[in-house]
Amino acid sequence: MEASVATLPRLRQAARTEVRTATTPWVLYAVLFSSTCIVVGLIWDISWHMTVGRDTLWTAPHVLEQIGASVAGLACGWLVLKTTFAGSADQRAQSVRFWGFRGPLGAWICIWGALAMIGSVPFDNWWHNAYGLDVRIVSPPHVVLIMGMMAIQLGAMIMALGAQNRADVERAERRSGLMYLYAAGIFVAMAAIFATEYINNANVMHGSTFYKVTAGVFPLLLLAVARGSKLRWPATITAAVYMGIFVVMIWILQLFPATPKLAPIYNPVTRMVPIAFPLLLVIPAVALDLLMHRFRDRRDWVLAAAAGVAFVAIMLAVHWFWAEFMLSPAARNHVFAADQWAYMSRLGPWRYEYWTLDLDAAGKWSPLLFARGMGIALVIGILSSRVGLAWGSWMRRVQR
Repeated sequence: MEASVATLPRLRQAARTEVRTATTPWVLYAVLFSSTCIVVGLIWDISWHMTVGRDTLWTAPHVLEQIGASVAGLACGWLVLKTTFAGSADQRAQSVRFWGFRGPLGAWICIWGALAMIGSVPFDNWWHNAYGLDVRIVSPPHVVLIMGMMAIQLGAMIMALGAQNRADVERAERRSGLMYLYAAGIFVAMAAIFATEYINNANVMHGSTFYKVTAGVFPLLLLAVARGSKLRWPATITAAVYMGIFVVMIWILQLFPATPKLAPIYNPVTRMVPIAFPLLLVIPAVALDLLMHRFRDRRDWVLAAAAGVAFVAIMLAVHWFWAEFMLSPAARNHVFAADQWAYMSRLGPWRYEYWTLDLDAAGKWSPLLFARGMGIALVIGILSSRVGLAWGSWMRRVQR
């Protein structure tokens, strides 16, 4: 009886420790909220430019993006101050020191991203006043904005990853692991948006450039995420988050009426023009997860070779025919949102043709040049996979 009474304080302390370990810090929820605001705002902003034009600096999507930046910056700034001046010994041990302040690595990355995003606003406004509207996505102020956005997404990933790696309760590990994959899915979505000029339209899917770009981007990200995760199907879940974000935004945006406000108007649209339907990334992601199950942590170069070849082969098998469907009348509906173009587009037969084909000197499609391009895509896919595995091995060790 005396032994039982003596053990009660220890049991209660263990229970309190388990509860604390299983509780996710509110700052992580705030950063994930910020990440969601940013990716939703960015997709909305692209649709706004395609439908309405840049009518004012403070459009609704711009405001949503800056809300995301502000929430991430304030929440992580508070966490750094609390850890520095009122943090426990464990919290300080799990932090990174910078300029005399202490905070988690992910929080520092988010703070930098928030400053870059907020600082890009006056820069972008000055740029437009001086040089007019952007012709392409990449301009100096947009580069600053893009870097800030990606930093907040990366910071969210690192914060969730640290929570996963520190968790010693299964429930907390699974919850933080899912939050990590959600943040990773947003990161993949952002990468797809910034590569949209090379990969998003079905018109480019019969050229080797599409496969080179996708092989360079997605195996790296998906394998890095998969190796850092403790869940069973991480690449598949990440790809599903990416596709889900795009599909939901495409379906919602088309519901709202809108008209262009800036000339010249060659295509008088009447509703919000959505971005292109996402890549079918879940299918090759399943193959990457199966290969990760097969190889575990052994023979990374062999795994990278198998993953690179599998990714490129599956992307080719799937998207070659997917492109034909997306250019057909069957895809011109609310679900797939095909054949919807910006108000400044001069509509013509080019909408149903393939671009960036591998052409010979006579201007005809060359199977030899296409095969050579696909060989380059395979090499890129293998190297991308190997870099992703190395990055993922580092992420496994993140504790701060």
